[in-house]
This record gives sequence, structure tokens and C-alpha cells, in this order.
Amino acid sequence: MDCLHLFLLFTFTFACSSTISTRADLPGTWELVLADAGISSMHTAVTRFNTVVLLDRTNIGPSRKMLGRGRCRLDRNDRALKRDCYAHSAILDLQTNQIRPLMILTDTWCSSGQILADGTVLQTGGDLDGYKKIRKFSPCEANGLCDWVELDDVELVNGRWYGTDQILPDGSVIILGGKGANTVEYYPPRNGAVSFPFLADVEDKQMDNLYPYVHLLPNGHLFIFANDKAVMYDYETNKIAREYPPLDGGPRNYPSAGSSAMLALEGDFATAVIVVCGGAQFGAFIQRSTDTPAHGSCGRIIATSADPTWEMEDMPFGRIMGDMVMLPTGDVLIINGAQAGTQGFEMASNPCLFPVLYRPTQPAGLRFMTLNPGTIPRMYHSTANLLPDGRVLIAGSNPHYFYKFNAEFPTELRIEAFSPEYLSSDRANLRPVIEEIPETVRYGEAFDVFVTVPLPVVGILEVNLGNAPFATHSFQQGQRLVKITVTPSVPDANGRYRVGCTAPPNGAVAPPGYYMAFVVNQGVPSVARWVHLIA
Repeated sequence: MDCLHLFLLFTFTFACSSTISTRADLPGTWELVLADAGISSMHTAVTRFNTVVLLDRTNIGPSRKMLGRGRCRLDRNDRALKRDCYAHSAILDLQTNQIRPLMILTDTWCSSGQILADGTVLQTGGDLDGYKKIRKFSPCEANGLCDWVELDDVELVNGRWYGTDQILPDGSVIILGGKGANTVEYYPPRNGAVSFPFLADVEDKQMDNLYPYVHLLPNGHLFIFANDKAVMYDYETNKIAREYPPLDGGPRNYPSAGSSAMLALEGDFATAVIVVCGGAQFGAFIQRSTDTPAHGSCGRIIATSADPTWEMEDMPFGRIMGDMVMLPTGDVLIINGAQAGTQGFEMASNPCLFPVLYRPTQPAGLRFMTLNPGTIPRMYHSTANLLPDGRVLIAGSNPHYFYKFNAEFPTELRIEAFSPEYLSSDRANLRPVIEEIPETVRYGEAFDVFVTVPLPVVGILEVNLGNAPFATHSFQQGQRLVKITVTPSVPDANGRYRVGCTAPPNGAVAPPGYYMAFVVNQGVPSVARWVHLIA
């Protein structure tokens, strides 16, 4: 019995290998954005200029994109090329799908990042000469010449390899963890590095405390998950405010390859719900097993509850290295990854080509919907990012130490986009268009959004703010969606609807920065407009 028949027989319990073609009877569509980006993006971030920063490691030998203009990177310690004239970062223009190479000097392998309040991409750590490095990319118009800047006047106190960054309510960034770094520090720097013993306490033989999942809670504390344990951390006092029960199902963090998301904040913004999904079987990394089946369990917890407990669910597929992307509607897209093995070079098999939609408002048992499968395996070092038009950009996949194209799962230079069902043609008449919205809003400020919709509006038009996270290693660092308070829409004489809005109350609910503002009508989002949220 072939894989497709097994899929139907078990009602979406098992996914198929890369031989399965696109299924027109399942929701969502795929498109090829770029046939050859020249580099494979290990780290990806969307900018407020509707461009996308693609970033790989430097110590990897030739890419398929030259830097041009006579530029080369000189590094006598580089294991592959001492004189490297190839690009390892690039900017993608979403309007033209054109690529412009960027110059990155130090090694960004398994580094971390965050988007600052002014829209700058902050990039921290890496391997070798990048171990303590801090880099910035200040984005510009697509036809500009902005490029990476490596800071010479400041560096990390502790080297960070496999660390996590999270923007804080005041716009500063906490930089947490990494291999052998059981500490936290900040950018801009303050008080050096601070010991964080929780990370050492949860470390095991296969290191499952790397790339910890960090979420800023609306009470201003941090939810930090590593291995199978989580704490609420008061970073101001450097104290653990709460310990959560362990999550069943074994380790979830690198290299066990689960993922995590905080669901949309809404209402009075006092409640935060965290979801952690997927992962490898314990021991798969130690045994270097490529065919040990992944598990598909998800834990969901109300992190702000007085008595928090994990509610367990099962995805339709076992999955490792899946990206959990917050959609403008508040649903979560789970995409990319594999069904067997673990994270690491050439340590996974059986690609999971089927995306899954997690619908948090549905009852338990009905929250997962299987979507239209892709055809390109997206394995280790792949990424997924929400775009302002509501699509999800899919990039990367390089499970090899260098670029390798003659392999079962080759280095992937193609960039795709997945369109959720809300972008289907039969919903086009429901799609709002933002005609007018302020470019800048302050915390707690009342403001109006003017919208047109092809069909008369039925119900409430939502206005939801989604930020641009830094996507790497199956986790969207800093990801956030806030459903702001709105009044019922009122049509005016020009056929526009006025939606009265109130901005988020403070930086704990929504840290300062640029947000994609989506208007959502009956589950169908507009193209976003960028709004700068400030104090």
C-alpha cells in the first residue's frame, strides 16, 4: 500500500515522503517565489520595507551568489575559503523577487537575532570569529545600499552559540543561553552577564537546553522553556517567579527539534497561552539515528494562570524541525521539518511535506487541520516567515556541513510561499483593504482605521498587530500577535468603514517597534500596513 493510501486510510495520521504531489482537495496553495536565491537561508527576517533578510553562515565555502563589485571577505582562519568572494547573506525584494547580496564578515552559524524598536535587525553570536560578535542591519528601501555592520566597540560578554534573543518592554533585548553559556545578558549592555542556573539544571547528555523558547508575557516576565521544563523569569530581579510542571513527551529544544508559539494576546491582555509542539525521541541525537520516528504531541499551558497545567494534544503527524508561524487571524501554521531523526547535519529523514493549521479557538481534538502539501523537502536549517500580504515565505534547508547538491536532501536555494486558505479566490470578496491608518501610534492611544471591503461587512472587523520575528532553527524569536481593542465598524458616505482602535497599553503587551497591522474580516486578512508603536 503506497503512502497516499495510508494517508487516506488513517485520516491524516501519517504524512508522505517527497514523492507525493500537491493535493488540490486540501486547503492552501504553493508558489515558487525564486528558483535560485544563491544562498540557503539559515536565518530569515522580514523588514518594514517589505524586504526579507536572508542569512547563512560564512564558514561554509562557495555559495551560488557572488558578492560583486570586487568585494571579498578575507579570513585566514576560515576552514573553507581564506579569500571568500561569495555572498552568505542577501536581501530579497518582495515586489520584484530580486536578490541583492550583502556582506557579512563573521560566522553566524547557529546564532540568534531580534528586531529592534527602530526596525534594525540585531544579530548576536555564532561560531569561531562570530562567537562574541554583535551585528546590525538597518533596513532601507529595496533599491538602497544598506548592509550589515559589525560592531567594533561592543561585544557579547559570553560567547553565544545556539542562544535566543527576545525584545523587552523598554525596547532593549535579552540574550539568553547558548552552548556552555548558562547566563543572560542584554543589548544595549547592562551589568555584564548574569548567571541563569535554570539552563544548567535542565541540560542533559544531548544538550536539550539550546535555543531555549523565550516568550515575553503580558505581566512583563519571561516564559522560558528548555528541555521539558519551563519557568517564569523575572529578569529585573534575576529570580524565578514560578516553576511550571514538566511537559510530557521528552525534550523539545535543540537538538530534539520541537517548536513553540505564544498565542495571540487579546481582551484585557492578561492571559498568555503557550503551545509547544513536536520533537525527536530522546536518544535519537546521541545514537545519531536518522530514522527514529518523531512524536507529534503538543502541550498547551495558560502561563499566566494561578494553577497552570499542560493540556496535551496530538498533531496529525510526528514532526521535528517544524516552524510555528502566527497568522494574522490568530491561527498557527506549522510547516517544514521531518518525521524521523533529529536536528543536526544529515540526521533526519522522511520529510513532513504537509503543513498543519492549529486553530486555538476550536475544542481540543478539533484544533488541527491538514493542509495542501508542498513538494520540496525543508529539513535542517529551513525557515518560515509571515509576509505583509498574508503569505508565509519558506526558505533554506541545508542539512550538510557545506553546500551539497548531489544528495537525497540537497542544499535548497529555492524560495517558496505558502498561501493559507484565507487567500483563496472564493474569499476575495471578503478581503479588506486598508485605505488609511496612522504610521505611528502611542501606547493606549485611540486611533481610526479606514477600510474598504468588496462585500458589506457582517460582524466585527478585527485589527491585529503582528511583529516581524527572527526565524531560525524552528523557532520565531520574538514572535507576537496582538488583537487590539476595536469598536464596531461604521460605514461613511464614501463607502469606507471606520474602525475605532485603541493601541496596546504598554510594552509588556507589545514591545515598541514596527508591526504589520492587519484588518481581518470573517477570517480573511488585508494586506498589512506597517505601524510604528512607540511609548
